Amino acid sequence: MKRRRYVIPCIAFVFFSTALCDADENSRTGYSDADLPDAMTCLNGEVVKTTDDWKARKVEIKKLWCDYYIGHFPQEVPSLLSAEVISTQASADGSTRKRIVLTFDTPNQRSFEIEVWEPDPADVTAKPLLITSPRFYQKDNWGKEALKRGYIVCLFPGLDTHHREPDYPEYENVWRTFQKEYPDATWSSSLGIQAWLASRTLDYLLSPTSGYPIDDKAVGMTGFSRYGKQSIYAAAFDQRITCVVARSSGSPAASPYRFTGRETFMETPEDFPSAWALKSLKDFQGRENELPIASNALIACIAPRHLMIDTAYNDGGDPTFGVERSYLNAKKAWDLYGKSENICLSYRKGNHGPITNEQVQHNLDYFDMAFGRSEAKQSDFPEVLLHAFDWNTWKASQRRSDLTIAPQASVRQKIEWMLGEPSSSIKSAGEYHIKSGSELGVADSSRDRWNPGGIQRVPFSFSGKMHGNIFFNPNRTQFKATVVWLHPWNYSHGSNEGYGVQGTTVYYRLAQQGYKVVMYDQFGFGDHLTDAVGFYDEHPAWSRLGRAVYDVSKVIDFLVDGKGITAEPVPPTDPKKIYICGFAYGGMVGLYATALDERIAGIACFSGFTPMRSDGDSKPTGGIRRFWQWHALMPKLGLYHGNEEGIPYDYEDVLGLIAPRKCLIYAPKRDRFADHDDLKSCTKKARASWQDSREMTFLTPDDICRFQSTQQDALLRWLEAAVD
Repeated sequence: MKRRRYVIPCIAFVFFSTALCDADENSRTGYSDADLPDAMTCLNGEVVKTTDDWKARKVEIKKLWCDYYIGHFPQEVPSLLSAEVISTQASADGSTRKRIVLTFDTPNQRSFEIEVWEPDPADVTAKPLLITSPRFYQKDNWGKEALKRGYIVCLFPGLDTHHREPDYPEYENVWRTFQKEYPDATWSSSLGIQAWLASRTLDYLLSPTSGYPIDDKAVGMTGFSRYGKQSIYAAAFDQRITCVVARSSGSPAASPYRFTGRETFMETPEDFPSAWALKSLKDFQGRENELPIASNALIACIAPRHLMIDTAYNDGGDPTFGVERSYLNAKKAWDLYGKSENICLSYRKGNHGPITNEQVQHNLDYFDMAFGRSEAKQSDFPEVLLHAFDWNTWKASQRRSDLTIAPQASVRQKIEWMLGEPSSSIKSAGEYHIKSGSELGVADSSRDRWNPGGIQRVPFSFSGKMHGNIFFNPNRTQFKATVVWLHPWNYSHGSNEGYGVQGTTVYYRLAQQGYKVVMYDQFGFGDHLTDAVGFYDEHPAWSRLGRAVYDVSKVIDFLVDGKGITAEPVPPTDPKKIYICGFAYGGMVGLYATALDERIAGIACFSGFTPMRSDGDSKPTGGIRRFWQWHALMPKLGLYHGNEEGIPYDYEDVLGLIAPRKCLIYAPKRDRFADHDDLKSCTKKARASWQDSREMTFLTPDDICRFQSTQQDALLRWLEAAVD
């Protein structure tokens, strides 16, 4: 076979080294915001109003992204010295596949190989290009389908360092080779360097001398999971990529770290492989709110080009709340150009995987639509939001009596008023149904993953067709107590623990220690995520938090009175020994539930609250806005926004209703969702409600907000003392 060689001029990689928004280094010191750093606001506070402003802001965003996440690229882009075709294979469908070695003018003139699939070399009409890495699920799904649709497909060495593909040897190490060529550059992220390699590949493919009939207005890139991150990085820095489909790109891509901390059981800065980002990023574990840049802004740099953020309802790496909040903020950049239709958030059923043909077709349809080459229409990709909430619309639906509470009302009445009035038409009230197969948002295999052996899991259902699981040691005849586990802000997986597991999960560990454990995905989370969509349309006088507390009482009905069903027989419950353990969101729900239901013997609340009356917008927690607006849990709190001191009750009152029962408050000093001094003061006031102060335990370790082995240890010690 004859080898062809090319000498091709380099098309410059878009590189930014200084910020035009003029934010000095000192402005980053002490930065803190529970919400996303707005994509359209510079660090110096100037708001983007024009496209010229946006150009300057993009420079700042990219510099910050390099500063905090991936390091800085080399100052110069090497020119392409040669392109050598080393093999050509013809396929029965008329397409050809070429292996090409590209050599660049780096200090040591380094090379890398790519593979190019061309549908019909004899057809010189302009064609769209799809570039992706040769991971088997990308090559065999999006790659092959794109080729069938008439795309030129390129597989470049964007293979992760932890992946190996026998047909593409050493593709996973190319990034290291080029990193070593530029020792003065700070780039240390494999994903960032591989994005740079994608641009070097485009230098060749889009050059007229390469000979490929590529439509330079139809350059697409796609990737799944870590390769979704890589695709977003590449498109943000290279304007030549005109459409991106990033599937389940996780953090920090579709979802920012602010909304995937340990309080969500999702992917935190501590969890990324060391090759993916700057080591210094891990320093932000537990203080993600101090990052002055988040992925919403990087995504916005793709505007006004086409972008599909493809995620799943129960994706273990893509929490829907974080994805939506990032998407809506990034969308402002598309709005600026009057091209809001060019960004798409697409949900699919299921988890991170598997990849189905239907999903691949949907993604390629989006590319076709973006490139104007099919019958696909913009209306085929409608905006669907799971967490959207319009507080003013809610307020307009309230009766006058719903908006005030008499000062002389009891604490219990004030709490019940805030939680709202349960509807008389609760969907499927009193009905039971155990989910299985495709009904489950979170696969059973995920829940069995951490089983240490010898623990039985039995699905059950209680009122409202709510589904859950019971864990116990089948070899025991006596159980110390029954513990109801209430999960944190894990919208995707609910009660199922994901990232951060240290050997085993709390439900398995409790079962090993002789407890019967009951857990379920709370309303609006995990298996019940989509059940909460449109909640306030159906229940304007109730609240999401009220529904969560109601469900706890229905679980107690199941445990005490048998109002529910199980897939198999389970051990009975001692009605005097029912305890709640809740973390973050679950801790808050547990406090309210225990305060209002005296059948609960005690509660262990981990990182569950901060006093409301002092939780204003100025606090790094995000203030009470988190609950009445962001998560739409207690809309009535919005009536006191800016007047927090007027809230009818606070957590010392909630705790007071729990006394004299057993109570553990675990409040780490560096929990970014709580003001520690305020919390200590609140707990001190509440302690007066216990005649025996030993029944109220307050632990304040020097730690961040998390629930892992250390917290499990504390729970087990407390339970041993409480149950005795």
